[in-house]
Amino acid sequence: MSELQRVISMEGLTKSYSGRAVLNGLSFEVGRGEVFALLGQNGAGKTTAIEILEGYRRPDAGSATVLGLDPVHDALHLKPRMGVMLQDGGLYPGITPVEAVALFSHFYDNPLPAEDILDLVGLSEAATVRYRRLSGGQRQRLALALALLPSPEVVFLDEPTAGLDPRGRRQAWDVISSLKDVGCTVMLTTHYLEEAERLADHVGILKDGILIADGSPQALMQRGRKTVRLRTAGPTNPSLLAALPSAEGIHEEAADNVLIDTSDAPSLLVEITGLLQNESVPIVELRVGYGSLEEAFFDLTDQDST
Repeated sequence: MSELQRVISMEGLTKSYSGRAVLNGLSFEVGRGEVFALLGQNGAGKTTAIEILEGYRRPDAGSATVLGLDPVHDALHLKPRMGVMLQDGGLYPGITPVEAVALFSHFYDNPLPAEDILDLVGLSEAATVRYRRLSGGQRQRLALALALLPSPEVVFLDEPTAGLDPRGRRQAWDVISSLKDVGCTVMLTTHYLEEAERLADHVGILKDGILIADGSPQALMQRGRKTVRLRTAGPTNPSLLAALPSAEGIHEEAADNVLIDTSDAPSLLVEITGLLQNESVPIVELRVGYGSLEEAFFDLTDQDST
């Protein structure tokens, strides 16, 4: 990736707390206009990685740059160009969303208008409600609004939809997608695998501070368990299909329509055709597909990271 295209870069990053390694040689790059999702179970190192890029923590070794700048040493030049959404907003309990936006607007040269940003995140009706009376989802929307206030070139979103109801989550997804449309680079952490699958151009999976997999959601799904769809002209015997050597799980959608999980699709196809030929059951459809990003995530993180 060229310097012009690279917006975020980590190389050989390490970080330990009380002798325990949280990040262990972490390296990745994010290109301009990409949505990059950093995934991992609790304690994997996601928040530490994002806080180093935001300039709130210093690495023990390795390097990190954002927009070609060091997040700590070049903070004065970098902060106006990036947006940050923290897990804990940390706002004064008596402040209202419109007051918070007005206050934070003074930190930037060309902030978005308060009405526009509150409308964008769906907070217009709660604009004058005290922070202590906002729901968890509304506080999350306000944190997102403050991150987007400076019209940033790059934005860091740590669990951006935590606490949101399904409608609010979908609205946040639309906002994040719109950032990509205007060339903003987005790095987010999330526990919602569907969210990463829908939004991200590039996904990195952390385990014990090590990047164990990265690539597009589609590429990672192809590395996980595959699913064979079988549709027949008559009913099949699910127990016989489940007993095939390469079958790892079976989901019966109808008597003549089943999904079979496998890590060895070619062998399973041979086994299915042989079985059904012996059973004199005609095959209507036999197709290999891939599971979800969630399935791939669990397959990858259940493997030994070494």
